Amino acid sequence: MAAHADWSVDPRKRWITTARGIDGSWHLAAPEPVAEPQTLIARLRAAANGAPVALGVDFPLGLPRAYAAKIGITSFPDWLRGLHPDLPLFEPCRTIDDVSLDRPFYPRSSVAGAGQMARLATALGLADTSALHRAVDLRTANRPAGAALFWTMGANQCGKAALAAWRDCLLPAFVQKQPVAIWPYEGSFNALLAPGTVALAETYPAEALVQLGLQRPRSKRRQSDRASLSGPIMAVMHALDATPEPALAAGITQGFGATPDGEDRFDSLLGVLSVIRVIRGAPDGMPPDPVIRAVEGWVLGQVDPPLIRAPASDRPQPHRPPHRAPRPRRAGRLPGDSG
Repeated sequence: MAAHADWSVDPRKRWITTARGIDGSWHLAAPEPVAEPQTLIARLRAAANGAPVALGVDFPLGLPRAYAAKIGITSFPDWLRGLHPDLPLFEPCRTIDDVSLDRPFYPRSSVAGAGQMARLATALGLADTSALHRAVDLRTANRPAGAALFWTMGANQCGKAALAAWRDCLLPAFVQKQPVAIWPYEGSFNALLAPGTVALAETYPAEALVQLGLQRPRSKRRQSDRASLSGPIMAVMHALDATPEPALAAGITQGFGATPDGEDRFDSLLGVLSVIRVIRGAPDGMPPDPVIRAVEGWVLGQVDPPLIRAPASDRPQPHRPPHRAPRPRRAGRLPGDSG
């Protein structure tokens, strides 16, 4: 089974698309709400009936290397498995004076004044704001930079979603003794796909567009822009030998509807297709950097490498509009596939 959960701090925006591999082909269901995060891993394993589960998640699975070195973390999976849900870590700081290595997430609510990101770096004893970023979060030729993990305000932030996912989904799975293997820390992705095991990997819908050779829509929030990609998406699915169930095919054609969760359902489909691409033989993208493989993490199947280091200022940095990635030229092969 392959799956991708598009995550948010808002439970209404958590959607998952699942696919079953049957005799070399994939059968995709329509996106569904994630529902209770505490039981997600167990429910996927039960649905897989002993088969491996490849689960992509749209939240960070790693820490910035400078922070990890400062606090003495040498293994992200070991650190994550050792957390307790009642730790102060899971409560973003109200003021910059509350920030510490044990409570790096800030702010709890909107704060006034320029330079807040620089103040956060200083409070953590880091050299500058570039140290707040993982390598995988930096901008690429096809997408802007991702948010710094510990920053928890604004439309582009991912900190609160990470905290909610770690606390409410992964920690319960560990307590339940669910067999979860975390990529890239514990081996290559396909090597982690053992019977009864959930192979967990960070995925990113914006990167999935590049991997799948799809043009980035002008706005994923607009139904018509999502619907305009229905033909290319169906071509990608054909190349992956993936067949959508009727409800999913209708959703793709209709751009997943006019409701606000249409974007989340769209992203959950992109994510699971990127997971299937790797299962079918595309490189998982595991980088050789030992720090990335120990504490920072990476995006599964990434083909769009970071271009520059994060800026040393938290002021907005100008960048050129993302280039449009080419569509697949012929069925059966996707950008970055091996063979």
